[in-house]
This record gives sequence, C-alpha cells and structure tokens, in this order.
Amino acid sequence: MERVVITGLGTVSPIGNSVNDFWKSMKNNQSGIDFITKIDVSDWEVKVAAEVKEFDPEPILSRKEAKRMDWFTQYGIIAAHEATAMAAYDIKANASRVGVIVGSGIGGIVEIQNGITKMLAKGHKRIPPLFVPMTIGNMAAGNISMQLGAQGLSLDIVTACASATNSIGEAFLKIKCGLLDACIAGGTEGTINEIGLGGFAALTALSTNSDPETASRPFDKDRDGFVMGEGAGVLFMESLTSAKARGAKILAELVGYGANSDAYHMTAPRPDGSGAGEAIKMALKQAEIVAEDIDYINAHGTSTPTNDSGETVAIKYALGDHAYQIPVSSSKGHFGHLLGAAGGVEAIAVIKALQEGFVPATLGLKEADPECDLDYVPEQGRQAELSYAMSTSLGFGGHNAVLIFKRWEE
Repeated sequence: MERVVITGLGTVSPIGNSVNDFWKSMKNNQSGIDFITKIDVSDWEVKVAAEVKEFDPEPILSRKEAKRMDWFTQYGIIAAHEATAMAAYDIKANASRVGVIVGSGIGGIVEIQNGITKMLAKGHKRIPPLFVPMTIGNMAAGNISMQLGAQGLSLDIVTACASATNSIGEAFLKIKCGLLDACIAGGTEGTINEIGLGGFAALTALSTNSDPETASRPFDKDRDGFVMGEGAGVLFMESLTSAKARGAKILAELVGYGANSDAYHMTAPRPDGSGAGEAIKMALKQAEIVAEDIDYINAHGTSTPTNDSGETVAIKYALGDHAYQIPVSSSKGHFGHLLGAAGGVEAIAVIKALQEGFVPATLGLKEADPECDLDYVPEQGRQAELSYAMSTSLGFGGHNAVLIFKRWEE
C-alpha cells in the first residue's frame, strides 16, 4: 500500500483568494462574514453571509470561458490551478494516472435559477443553450480535468456538507491502492443567490442574527443557525513514491479516512453520537493510532443547535476522556459554512495548523453551551505541538466523513 502525501493547496474563500491570504486571515482572527451584497435581502430575516470578495478568474479563465461556467465551477478551477502550481507536478507527462475528485453539494444553482427565470418569463425557447453543462454538479471536476489535462478518474462526489471530505478521502484510497499516482481533490460551492439562501432559510437552518461578528458562533449557547459561505478548497495529493521521486516539497501526510452513514434522519445526527463517532474510530484504525495521539480537531461546528451538541457527543463517543484534552475549533466563524466545499477549505486549515503548530480559534464563541463542554479555543488561536490533526464533516442525509493528517517529517 502506498503512503499518501499532500504537495499542493488551493483555495478561493471569503477570507482570501489564495492559500497565503486565507491562512493570514485565519491567524489574525479576520472574518469574511458581512452583510449580503450579491442579492437584495432588505425584506429577508437573513442579512449576513460569507461572500467571496474581489474574485477575478483571469488570467486563468478568459471572460468568454468564465461566462460559460457557474460560480462553483470557476471557484473550483482557480483553486485547482493554485494547488497544482504549488505542487509543481507535470500532469501532462503522466496524464492517465492523475485523477480529479472535486465535489459540490448543490452544483450550479445560480445558473439553475437564472435559466428557470428566463423560461418562466419568456418561454422554453429562451432557456440558455449551455444551461445543462453550466448547472450539472460534475462540471467543476470535468472542467478542472480539461483545464489541467488530467485524464485519470474524474468524479463529482455529492454528500451534502461532507462532499469535499469524502472527495479527499476517496482520492486517498485510490492513491493508496495504486489506482492513481496523483489526484486533485476537494470541493467547491457557490450558492449565495435567492433560491440557495432562501431554501436553507425555509429550513430554519440559517442564522437570523444580523451582527456579522456573532451570527456564526459555533458551540455558543446563543447560536441560532449557520452562516452561508462560498468558495473552494482543493488539495494536490500524490503517492509518497511519486513525491520523493521528483523531489517535491511535502506539506503533510494523510493517514486516516473514515466514512459512514447515520441511517437515522435527514438533517439530525444520531443522539448517541455513534454515527460520526464510528467514522472517527474508522479513521483512527486506518491511521494506526489511538485517541491519545490526536492533538487537534477541526470540527464541522456549523453553529446550529443540533449539529454542535451532537458533534460534541460524537467526539466523546470516539475519543473517551481524551476528548477533554484536545483543542477543538470550528473555522466557520472565520468563513461561514461552505456546504460541499467546507471540508476542502477546512483540510487546508488543518494542514497549515500542522505545519506551523498553530490551533486556529473558534470565532464568535463567547459562552459555550453547557452541552458543548470541550476545549473549543474561543476567540484566540494558540501555539501548540501538533503531530496528528483531524477534520470532521457531517452532511444532511446522515453522511459522516473524517480525515486524519500527520505533520510531515522526513
């Protein structure tokens, strides 16, 4: 079995459109949550979101190319280019052995809304000719493959808010088993429009707190829902054999992956924590480590009443008493909930945390819910010795996905 390492990172996010800008914002406690500008919400209860700012796909994409893509595809392509450039991997020299597994929870919802609006206003003959290839969820992965020349396996994994984490995990397995030498993996999402925002608002999943500083407050006793974000997070992954043969700079090693289903409820986790808890145990087993080896957890931590208390139970279910000794933080106070892209961006935060020995804060957390009784790193990040760090993602439909990364050491 091959060992799997990370040699490139790429992101488009509400707190920076490059990995360097993103991580600088994380360390400086800067939030990308602000009042919504993409649509008119003057008569909405939901007022804030975490929008991508100052995004310009050129020179990677021409204006003509960009117009033929939904936001989620554009975000994914730009992040994938950054990750591949960082890895300095010659894809075309090994094209059939390089895959792309980039998921999206919802796909081209902006262009879905635009197309339906035109149809209802002007008839079916005014549906845009590229409506289908702009909206189907696999087009981020497909366009990344075409842009970069990767001719191996290309997939769009859709597991709601676990999509990016499952994508990274499945890429890990493909490389580990020798089916691929390298893979571009992660997630991308662009859902800040009327139907995207309105759908989650109708589900009462979004925060109606109009203060950008406290709307997303994971694990806080006054949390009232998540803040929608957008963007992409992509990793360039390859076998250790490949990375060493070409003298690549290795950023971290991926050592464990766990995934399962609650098989319980559309939006709520199992009350006893056994769903996500068993996924954590699976990841630990594959990594061949025990609970006491985990030094940091980047939690799903959505700032919804159901998720945060349920995830706390799951962490304790899997890690026992050691759960109380581990710093656990949610990054969604920094950049909101990126839905299908969340696990990709959060994986980047974990890798940077391992590299620099820094645990990011849980922004917005003022007073923890009594049911959320772990060390959630409120407000200020901290330096720490980190060897193993874990990222968890939990998706509607009962999808649980867990990754364990190890600090790279020669």
